[in-house]
Amino acid sequence: MFRRSSYSGDNGNNCVEVARLVAGVAVRDSKAPEGGQVRLGSSGFGRFLTAAKRDRFSRG
Repeated sequence: MFRRSSYSGDNGNNCVEVARLVAGVAVRDSKAPEGGQVRLGSSGFGRFLTAAKRDRFSRG
């Protein structure tokens, strides 16, 4: 079951949803849940969060 990430912005425009998996986490865009998801292992999810906190993703 997906839930809105606590790391999502308060403005409602930059939201991701996360779901706990047996072997990691799935992440998807809350505005386009049918658009697919990214599945990451626990260590990969940790690196994803670090990159997101440091604003290392391009905007476009």
